[in-house]
Amino acid sequence: MPDPIPTLPGLSGIADAYDLILCDVWGVLHDGTRAHTAAGAALIAFRERPGPRPRRVVLVSNAPRPWAGVQRILDGYGVPRAAYDAMLTSGDLTRGLIARRPGARIHHLGPERDGPIFEGLDLTLVPADACDLVVNTGLFDDATETAEDYRATLAALRARDVPMICANPDLVVERDGLLIPCAGLLAEAYAAIGGAVTYAGKPHRPVYEAALALAAGLDAGAAPDPARVLAVGDAIRTDIAGARGFGIASLLVARGIHAEELGVSAAHHTLGDVAAWLARQPVQPDAVIERLVW
Repeated sequence: MPDPIPTLPGLSGIADAYDLILCDVWGVLHDGTRAHTAAGAALIAFRERPGPRPRRVVLVSNAPRPWAGVQRILDGYGVPRAAYDAMLTSGDLTRGLIARRPGARIHHLGPERDGPIFEGLDLTLVPADACDLVVNTGLFDDATETAEDYRATLAALRARDVPMICANPDLVVERDGLLIPCAGLLAEAYAAIGGAVTYAGKPHRPVYEAALALAAGLDAGAAPDPARVLAVGDAIRTDIAGARGFGIASLLVARGIHAEELGVSAAHHTLGDVAAWLARQPVQPDAVIERLVW
């Protein structure tokens, strides 16, 4: 039988084994309304840890916005900038994909707040029936809508074989204790009817390649050893599966989108035996922690 997956009391017990942490944002550093103070403190402590090379933290987010906009949101939530060295978002990767198609006629499937993803790019925003590319950043109203509300729109796009870029592969995120639908649900529905989807973000390999390149740039091009890279996140489907596919270690934060399944909801404040739940998952993390703490 495989060794049981350890449950850690804090990051400090494994910190010396890693030079770089690729840290998820939503569900780990904040809950959609406020910062998890101890998580920021844990990353600061990691960055201050002495070692043969500087300890780095790169935030890797499936947010469908450029990193600077996400940083402003984190500032507002109270996430300290001292907790990380750099940030990479799905929005950044999406902009790179759009830039490969200069002059594209794009339909934005998503809320206006994600508009900065298009700023400064050579494109024209058009209605769905006139586009040659759809950029999916999420539901227009994620508080009331579901993917079912987009059935007709997606069918019309599929009838014209319009390719889609999914700027946030997450299916759901936690917001103040509730699970909110994301762009990944619409992309999944589009793929189910035969639509062509390109995903920008976790769990897909390009985001990890870009994150390691970003980390290397922080240290004069010296790339970190993948064996000394740890991915931290709260989602099996994206954070843990992505790390496993890329060949790096992973730490699952239980108090995130899987909190109810793992028995750490607001009504249950301690993490119990998670072995049975983990055994049912398509991939397993290297370790579990209730919340990211030092």
